[in-house]
Amino acid sequence: MCGIVAGVSGRDIVPVLVQGLQRLEYRGYDSCGVAVHRGGLQRARSTARVAELAQQVQQESVASGTGIAHTRWATHGAPVVHNAHPHFSHGPAAAAGAAGRVALVHNGIIENHDELRAALQAKGYVFESQTDTEVIAHLIDSLYEGDIFTALQAAVSQLHGAYALAVFHKDEPHRVVGARAGSPLVLGVGQGATEHFLASDAMALAGVTDQIVYLEEGDLVDLQLGRYWVLDAAGRALGAEQRPVKTVMAHSGAAELGPYRHYMQKEIFEQPRAIGDTLEGLEGITPELFGDGAYRIFKEIDNVLILACGTSYYSGCTAKYWLEDIAKIPTQVEVASEYRYRTSVPNPRTLVVTITQSGETADTLAALRHAQSLGMKHTLTVCNVATSAMVRECELAYITRAGVEIGVASTKAFTTQLAGLFLLTLALAQTRGHLSDEAEASHLKAMRHLPVALQAVLALEPQVISWAEDFARMDNALFLGRGLHYPIALEGALKLKEISYIHAEAYPAGELKHGPLALVTAAMPVVTVAPNDTLLEKLKSNMQEVRARGGVLYVLADADTRIASSEGIHVIRMPEHYGALSPLLHVVPLQMLAYHTALAKGTDVDKPRNLAKSVTVE
Repeated sequence: MCGIVAGVSGRDIVPVLVQGLQRLEYRGYDSCGVAVHRGGLQRARSTARVAELAQQVQQESVASGTGIAHTRWATHGAPVVHNAHPHFSHGPAAAAGAAGRVALVHNGIIENHDELRAALQAKGYVFESQTDTEVIAHLIDSLYEGDIFTALQAAVSQLHGAYALAVFHKDEPHRVVGARAGSPLVLGVGQGATEHFLASDAMALAGVTDQIVYLEEGDLVDLQLGRYWVLDAAGRALGAEQRPVKTVMAHSGAAELGPYRHYMQKEIFEQPRAIGDTLEGLEGITPELFGDGAYRIFKEIDNVLILACGTSYYSGCTAKYWLEDIAKIPTQVEVASEYRYRTSVPNPRTLVVTITQSGETADTLAALRHAQSLGMKHTLTVCNVATSAMVRECELAYITRAGVEIGVASTKAFTTQLAGLFLLTLALAQTRGHLSDEAEASHLKAMRHLPVALQAVLALEPQVISWAEDFARMDNALFLGRGLHYPIALEGALKLKEISYIHAEAYPAGELKHGPLALVTAAMPVVTVAPNDTLLEKLKSNMQEVRARGGVLYVLADADTRIASSEGIHVIRMPEHYGALSPLLHVVPLQMLAYHTALAKGTDVDKPRNLAKSVTVE
C-alpha cells in the first residue's frame, strides 16, 4: 500500500515520476499526487487514477528536474484531495494557500502524531489535512536552518512509528532527502550516476535504472546531482561495502496485461509457469535448498511456528497438515498481526517460518522481530522477493519465482508458496529420518507433474463460468472443506469476498451441525471441496445435510469420488486425484470462480475497494 517515487536529475523528471506511480498502482491506492521544485513548490493531486493525474500534470505544465510523487491508501483522514500527498508546510501562522516551503511524501503511520500536532499548533502551524503526514512536513519546517538533510535527521529522532520519507525544500533545488524505518525504500542510481531516485519498490524504476541500493532500517539518504550519501541511524556515513549497488532486473514487461482482461486473470493462468519456475533445477531434496547451514538448523529444532497474514496465512495452515503428517514435527500457525500482542511460550528450538509475497508485510515483519526478541533465533522465510526486508532478516529463505503479482487478490503467489512449503516439509522429513528414498522419488515426480496438472485444471474455466453466473446473483456463500482442504475452502471464501464483495464464509464440513447449518437455504450456495481422500465419506454425509435443508451444492470433486450432478448438486470433476499436493489444484477453480463472479458483477477486479496489495503499515 502507498507508493513513493522521487528523484533529482538534469532533465524533466515528471514523466519518470508519473510512470513510476503507474507501476506502483498494483499496491492499491485511493489518491495520488506529484510535487516539483519550480522556483518554488508546485504540485498536482487527484483522487482519481494515475492516468487522470498524468493529464492534470500535462494541462498544468508541471515540469522540473526535482520532484516527489505518491499513491496514497488512506489511514488518517478520508481519501479526499486535501489529504492526498505530497504535503506542504507553509511555516508558522502562514495564510492558507501560501507558497509552500517543505514538500513531503510518506508511507507508514506516525503513532505520536497527536502529540506532535499539538506542539506545532502551539508554535503557530496551521494544518490543512487530517493526516499524520502533514505533521512531519511541519516538524521538518520547524527544524529547518538552511539544510534540509539536517532538519530531516532532527525530525526523525522525534517520530514514533513507521515511515519511508522523501522530502525537498524550496530553497534547495536539485536536492531530495529521504529516510526509512519500518517501511521499504530503495535508492536508484540513474544514467551515468548523474541522476538519482528514491522509490518504495524497485519496480517503480524499471526502465529508468536497474542499479539499486536497498536502504536498511534507520537509514537516511541525501540525493543531489551526480552524488548521493547514505547515513545510518547513528549518523555514520555508509559506503559501498555497507550499502552496495545491486543490479535488479525489475522488468516492466511483467506488468503488461497481454491478451488478458485483468491482471488477476493473467496471474491465474500464469500458475503452471510460476510453479515450473519455482521448482526449476530441483533434482532432489536437500536442506540446502533453504540456504547454507539449513541442515544444522533443521537438526536443532523440534517444532515449527508459522507467522503470516491473509492468503499467506492460509498457505501456512495447509502446510501444518503436511509438516505434522509427513515430517512428524509439531507445528503452530499464527496470524502475524495477533501473535506479538499476546503472551506466548517461546521455545529456542523453534523454527520460525514467515510467509509473505512481498517480504515487506509490516505485521509479519513485526511478528518475526517479536519472535526473535523472545530468543527464537532460527528463522526461515518463504517469499517471492529475494531483495526484501524479510529475506534479509531471516537466517534461511526459499525464494518462490511467481514473478510480479499485480492483482490485489493473490493467486500465483499462493500456489508457489504451497510449493515452497511442501519442499520444506520434505526437507524436514528427510532431516528427521521420516522420508524414504521411495517416498522422496514419488513426491518429486508429483511436483514435476504439477505444471501439466494445473494446465488441465485451467481447462475447466468454461464450467466455472457457468457457476459464476449463479453466484453473481447471490449475497452470501458458504465454503466447506475437510482436513487438508479446509484451508483451501478458507482461501476460496476470501477470494470471493475480496473481489466480488459477496459475503462468504468457510467452515470445516464437520462443523455444519454445530451452527452453520442454520444459514443453509436455497439462497445460500455451498461450495464443497471434495478430493478422494480418507474423509470423503464423511464429507458426503455433510453434503446430504445441506441437501436435506434445501441448500444448493457446488462440488469440486475428484474423478473417482462417484459424486454426480443432480437436482441441487452441481459438480465439476477435477482431472486427477493428486494426493498430498491436491490443495494446489483444488484452489485454482476457486480463484477462477471468484474472478468470473466479480467480472459478472462489474467490480474492480484488480483493485478491490478498501484493499491494498502490499500492507506495509500495521
